[in-house]
Amino acid sequence: MATILVIDDNDTLREGVVAVCERMKHRALNSNSGRTGMLVLDQNNVDLVLTDLKMEGMDGLEVLREVKRRSPETAVVIMTAYGTIQTAVEAMKLGAFDFVTKPFSPDVIRVKIERALEWRAVHAENERLMATTELLSLPEPRLSKSGELFEGIVGKSSVMQEIFRKISKVAASETHVHISGESGTGKELVAQAIHNLSRRSSGPLITVNCGALTESLLESELFGHEKGAFTGAIKRKLGRFELAHKGTLFLDEVGEISPSVQVKLLRVLQEQEFTRVGGEESVKVNVRVVSATNRDLRSEVDAGRFREDLFYRLHVVPIELPPLRERTDDIMPLARYFVDKLRARTNPEVRGLSAEAESRLRAYRFPGNVRELQNIIEQALVFSTPPEIGSEDLPPQVSMSAPKESWSGLPTLPLKLNDVLEELERRLIILAYEEARGVKTKTAELLDIKASALYYKLEKYGIGTVAGRELSESSPPASEPEGESSGNPA
Repeated sequence: MATILVIDDNDTLREGVVAVCERMKHRALNSNSGRTGMLVLDQNNVDLVLTDLKMEGMDGLEVLREVKRRSPETAVVIMTAYGTIQTAVEAMKLGAFDFVTKPFSPDVIRVKIERALEWRAVHAENERLMATTELLSLPEPRLSKSGELFEGIVGKSSVMQEIFRKISKVAASETHVHISGESGTGKELVAQAIHNLSRRSSGPLITVNCGALTESLLESELFGHEKGAFTGAIKRKLGRFELAHKGTLFLDEVGEISPSVQVKLLRVLQEQEFTRVGGEESVKVNVRVVSATNRDLRSEVDAGRFREDLFYRLHVVPIELPPLRERTDDIMPLARYFVDKLRARTNPEVRGLSAEAESRLRAYRFPGNVRELQNIIEQALVFSTPPEIGSEDLPPQVSMSAPKESWSGLPTLPLKLNDVLEELERRLIILAYEEARGVKTKTAELLDIKASALYYKLEKYGIGTVAGRELSESSPPASEPEGESSGNPA
């Protein structure tokens, strides 16, 4: 059974065509004008539209254009009088399947309906076959010979290799993907890789940083708005969902979305349609959504801040990116990658890193993850003397990091207990100081001691006195937020 929409301002003819459709066991909808017919189309999955050509207001050609814009797969048959056959032929050029001249018998319109629905079924099958062909001809993932570089993402560790395999599999589907991980782990690069390897790669990849916009601005950004929808809306604006039609929409920091916008986002994911801010007509889209956040969305659901039904719509295939401190095998491949990438515009004569610099990088915990590593390498390139980056060229929070080998051993006998305790205290303070990125108040909080006690111990062990001043000059101010930005370096 098909769904057929009959649009004609002649009540007798319209009711007669509806009766024919119903005798053929099809579901028949009807409207006496083009504009109300489009509202019916938006609310139903229509297989065939039978529309009169000459109508007041929106005529048959306008109806045809709107149907093809809103629902390209729907067949359209034009009903016209003898005197307008030339116009009907023009309608065929615009995408109409067929036309029928008035007056016509029930048998004639029945044949037209059967042929149009047969074409609709064949067209749908062709679309399915084309999708299968595209799936089989998807581009192979670009993997470097060493296996460390996958679609612009660096990683030789086993956990990253497994993520590469997961990206390859999920990219071939139309499934929504949710990427989680700390700030700076490379979530946007994963979204880019999924898009590049999908059948949507020829379409757009549109990114929205949900955490950077207020509720009203985000709604307008996602769904667009009509002219006059609010103060300053001087013209219609297309939203990111419309711009991403037949492509991929990347919703970064999706955990920041307000409850009211969550409801509207859920409808788009369920129905693939939405209404612009200040508008009345529904807009149909074909969009794949990839979302990301550095929050624990499951915990947000449990706390009542994120809708559970939206969580399951987004969280169909989860990909979790580990922090850099948990994949230390990737530190040096990433460091060398950034040296090669950045030296051309900073210090072209530098070819690599000294053994001591590599040791210091391996010992550092990278609270800012891959983004912080890129920043560290860029700073070091600026101050280094060719042909390599030395440990003294690294920022203070890294250059003071003790190499891993020295952390495992204790002083050899004979020794005093106080000496051992002081050494352990010194190392613990250095760890906290690194974690706090040189911010002394935060370091005191991590150690759970008073700030005055910390200042005494920093001076005692020579930590953060001169280095602290250098750190403040080369690093972002402590008051700056460390949240994820829209650009994700690696």
